This record gives sequence, C-alpha cells and structure tokens, in this order.
Amino acid sequence: MNETPPSLLELTPYLLSKTGKAARNRVAERLAERDLRLWHMAVLAALVDFGPHVQRELASRLAIDRSDVVKVVDDLAVAGLVDRARDADDRRRVTVTPTPAGRSVLAEIQSDTRNVQEDLLAPLTEDERTQLEDMLRRVYAHISHEADGQRPSR
Repeated sequence: MNETPPSLLELTPYLLSKTGKAARNRVAERLAERDLRLWHMAVLAALVDFGPHVQRELASRLAIDRSDVVKVVDDLAVAGLVDRARDADDRRRVTVTPTPAGRSVLAEIQSDTRNVQEDLLAPLTEDERTQLEDMLRRVYAHISHEADGQRPSR
C-alpha cells in the first residue's frame, strides 16, 4: 500500500519536496538521454544567458564548487558544447564560451524541459500555472536573498 499520510499532505515543504523531486527526476531522465546532467544544463544556460565566464566566476554564479565546475566544463568541452581559452595575462584564468552546438543543445534540452513542465502541470489551468510560477518566483527570490545574507523586501 502506497498512501501518503494526510498530515504530510498538509505540509507545503513536503509537497514542494515531493513535487520538486519528481520534476527533477523527469528532467534528469531527459538529459541522460543526451549524456547530460542538470549541472550541464545550468552551465550552458549561464553561458548563453550571461555570456562567456571565467570558470571561477561561473562556479560562484551557480554556487557550484570550483572543482565540480571544472568537471562539468570538461564534459561540455569534450562534447564540443563549450570552448575554453586561457587568459594571456593570467594563465590561471580560463574563460568558457558556448559553441554554436552548445547553444543548439541548450535550446533542445530547454524544449525537453518545457515538455516535462507541461506534463507535470497538466492538472492546472493556464491561469493557475501563471499564478504558481509567480508564487514560486517570489519564494525563490526570498530564499535566494536569505542565502546571500540579505533581507528580502515584501
């Protein structure tokens, strides 16, 4: 028998956790079909959205350990999705830039992720989806400010 205790269904953190885990697993499955992981998507998105980054700054922006970002960038470089270049003035600095193939793959995996989103949110109307997205962005902004040590405004 697989029945959730009603008292857990009254807890928003529980519902968010279970829903988030299901969403993450479905997106991860789609990415795995391309031999990619969520961090690969995050790095590509940051590079496409914000432009080339030094690896150290990329790690900071995405809150990834520096050694982990090196591994993710290595994977993406081997796949031809990013280019790396050493700074002529400081050989320790490596700038990462998305390749045209990386931009294309990002667009494809974002489309796959939107399909997962459509499936997950199927029970909701368009207005409910918009409300949910707005509310989640506000909660996300709140916890992001807390993580940065800032007090969010209401």
